[in-house]
Amino acid sequence: MADTIKPNPNEATTHDAQLAAENMASGEEKVQKVDFDADYAAAQQFSVSEIDRTPEGAAAAETATAPKLEVPEAEDRTTEAQPTGNPDDYLDLAKEVGGSRNEGVSNVSDDLVKQAIEKGQPKK
Repeated sequence: MADTIKPNPNEATTHDAQLAAENMASGEEKVQKVDFDADYAAAQQFSVSEIDRTPEGAAAAETATAPKLEVPEAEDRTTEAQPTGNPDDYLDLAKEVGGSRNEGVSNVSDDLVKQAIEKGQPKK
């Protein structure tokens, strides 16, 4: 699928590019056709070298990309919170979360919600 380049002199970054775009737009210079599918297929041929297609090249690539250090396997750990049945534990947790001084906690009033709703409405 060949696409035609449509030059725009206003988008040219240099004077030479602007002149070339003007010449293409006026028909003085030939406009190039670009076949993206063919270019992509050609690029795929260059993405792997000839040596990498051989068994020796594959072995060399494997050696080059092998990890240098041994990585231990991850262990699955399951933790389960033990129910205490003590309501004071929950109160302490709520105090820690709610009374945090270094978190961005703020009080939201009804007036603030109304202002947010009004600002979110489209202008008439």
